[in-house]
Amino acid sequence: MGAKIGDLPMTDTLTPDEIAALFTRADGQFLFARWGRPIVPVVFGTDDATLSVVKGAVEAVVALAGHQMAETDPELGANLMLFFFRDWRELPEVPGLDRLIPDLGPLVAKLEATEANQYRIFRFDERGAIRACFVFLRMDVHLSAVPAETLALSQIVQSVLLWSDAAFQDRSALAALPGGAVVLRPEIGALIRASYDPVLPMVSQEPSHALRLAARLGQSGAH
Repeated sequence: MGAKIGDLPMTDTLTPDEIAALFTRADGQFLFARWGRPIVPVVFGTDDATLSVVKGAVEAVVALAGHQMAETDPELGANLMLFFFRDWRELPEVPGLDRLIPDLGPLVAKLEATEANQYRIFRFDERGAIRACFVFLRMDVHLSAVPAETLALSQIVQSVLLWSDAAFQDRSALAALPGGAVVLRPEIGALIRASYDPVLPMVSQEPSHALRLAARLGQSGAH
């Protein structure tokens, strides 16, 4: 089953304040960034069926954004890396991961201590645009209970932009259809598409950027 993006009608349009909140970090700083290069995903630690679901979610969200994918990244090989595992202590055993994430040991200790089940790290280019994203999913009883399509779509949506660290805590980016299927909320899909408008900068620290995004939502309804 592929990721479902737009099976809900567009009933809500995000206001500029709501958009600004999605990119305003807990410390009050507004920071917007999108990918500045084609996305090249790779998935570790899962079976072929889940791999297919994750890659389908990447393709759907990238197509929604109007962005690009590629076969390889000239710098990293793959630049969107998703790791599925059972125990945080498995991460330091991944060959070469400590070179990509120099503070891996202390990070694993922190995540173990807080019993976190997911974590996401972004890396940026000289302009501040996203150049890589590492997604770590510890498949505890909670994540294991989430359908693969839902988990994959949620993770890719949260990786396609540099959302606030508080975004989607009160309301998910996804919504359930009456039949039980889960899809991307159309207003979030429209915001993703607007965010990748080539006229707009790839990076902004100005809250007024939310006004520019809001102005494009009417032209960016999810399909």
